[in-house]
Amino acid sequence: MASFHDVLRLMDHGGTLAEGRQDAFQLPALRTSVAEARRRVLERLSAWGVDDESRCSMELVVSELVTNVVRHTDSEKLGCELRSDGRRLRLEVTDEGCAATEPHPGSGDVDGESGRGLLLVDALSRTWGVHPGTSGRGHVVWAELECTAELECNGDAAGRA
Repeated sequence: MASFHDVLRLMDHGGTLAEGRQDAFQLPALRTSVAEARRRVLERLSAWGVDDESRCSMELVVSELVTNVVRHTDSEKLGCELRSDGRRLRLEVTDEGCAATEPHPGSGDVDGESGRGLLLVDALSRTWGVHPGTSGRGHVVWAELECTAELECNGDAAGRA
């Protein structure tokens, strides 16, 4: 498996790792990148043959995590890494830091305009968390989702009868 530093090196080039099982890319930390990250993740999950329910859940998760980078950090760019081990999908979104605090779920106030993103990530994910970026700046927010159909999540479902 590639090291984190290999992932970062490939992210600079928009590279794909491990034959259809891992993808890493970088985008500018702009509002327009939310849609691009969503498109790219959905494209990869479709190519891997991931089931519709898991794709829809991951679409929401990537939207929330990338939106948080854009809204709550001073990052110039963000990194996304998507992996599948055949049973789970893992998404990691890396920022460059400068946020006032570590990412955490908001109160979910019904009248509030924000603060529900990580609550949604928590509801959709098997597990999720935050750890410091390896550069000493920023954070990596990650989420794991289980695929609803293991065969479809293997990425080789089309090749099996």
